[in-house]
Amino acid sequence: MKSIHPLIALALMILLAPSVRGDEASAPFRHFVSFQFKDGTSDEKKEELVKAFLQLKNEIDVVVDLEWGTTDNIEPLNDGFTHSFLVSFKDKVVSFKDKASLATYLPHPAHEAFVAKLKPHLEKVYVFDYTAGK
Repeated sequence: MKSIHPLIALALMILLAPSVRGDEASAPFRHFVSFQFKDGTSDEKKEELVKAFLQLKNEIDVVVDLEWGTTDNIEPLNDGFTHSFLVSFKDKVVSFKDKASLATYLPHPAHEAFVAKLKPHLEKVYVFDYTAGK
């Protein structure tokens, strides 16, 4: 039997979880990212990259929350992905809240600088974007 990719399962759990957000206009837009580092990437380099990613919350105003963690799987289903981040957005322009925030975040110079630091150490990346409760 073919199994569901673990990151898809995680994303579905987040997406289908009961919402406590209130009305649709207040629902945050989220950007889930998981990294698989290249073999040989040191723990020190990974720590440096995590700190750089977390700094984006202070540099990009549409980011309202950023949490992260490393795999703590009991089952070996993480497919080599070890570090995951959940970025929550809330734009001040309500009519464009979802895509406008991501459209501000992705080309932002701070995000592009982080991606340039990350790329030489990255084997694979998984991204899943969604509006909470939708």
